[in-house]
Amino acid sequence: MHSCGIDIGSVSTESVIIQSANGKNDIVGYDIRPTGSDSKAAALLSFENSLKEAGVSKKDINSIVSTGYGRINVPFADKNITEISCHAKGVLSKFEDIRTIIDIGGQDSKVIKIDETGTPIDFLMNDKCAAGTGRFLEVMSSAMELDLKDFADIFLNNTGEVNISSTCTVFAESEIVSLIGQGIERPKIVRGLIYSIVSRIISMVERVGLEEPVSLTGGVAKNMAVVKGLEERLKTKLMIPEEPQITGALGAAIFALKN
Repeated sequence: MHSCGIDIGSVSTESVIIQSANGKNDIVGYDIRPTGSDSKAAALLSFENSLKEAGVSKKDINSIVSTGYGRINVPFADKNITEISCHAKGVLSKFEDIRTIIDIGGQDSKVIKIDETGTPIDFLMNDKCAAGTGRFLEVMSSAMELDLKDFADIFLNNTGEVNISSTCTVFAESEIVSLIGQGIERPKIVRGLIYSIVSRIISMVERVGLEEPVSLTGGVAKNMAVVKGLEERLKTKLMIPEEPQITGALGAAIFALKN
């Protein structure tokens, strides 16, 4: 039996196809791509590409569930389910004892607390401001004329940081330009940026209530500077899926098995 989950976010769209056999759910194909201005087109193209990777056709898919902010824009989906439930389901399929999930995406972040049965019992989402998200990091790296991929090495191999006080992406960019103009070293600015993101996420975690073990998902989970900064301040090891960007789509695909 094959099922598909499609997660349409504001920045990226992911699709996952799983094959269920003998009590196991194996990922046989997935796709990640920019959502762009046409979420319907992005969902269809992602679905088609995941089919190719899985080596199956649409007729082999028993059910499709969509999730994410654009979940209602998938006309070929059989059902849509909120991203909170799908992220919890996807992460639990990888780490069955997880109690707190931190998801940092392109333009939003969320913290989900789940009980011993895997049911979400509380969550907090920041989808009104890009500060602390992947888009925030992209804008800041551009302002400093640095490659975002270099942030991890800079963060890990330097000491000291400057305080980034602005909580708005636009103002933070201006603040960074001003700091550069003052001659502040870029490594100190990078470390200050990472810690500013970490502080925003931790404030969300504290409002929900931290319970270990903790998983970090979303595209920003691929940035080791943010990972190490969070682990340092939370004083815990973060569990990160092999591909942290597809957990929402994976959870949707698992829900689709029961559809």
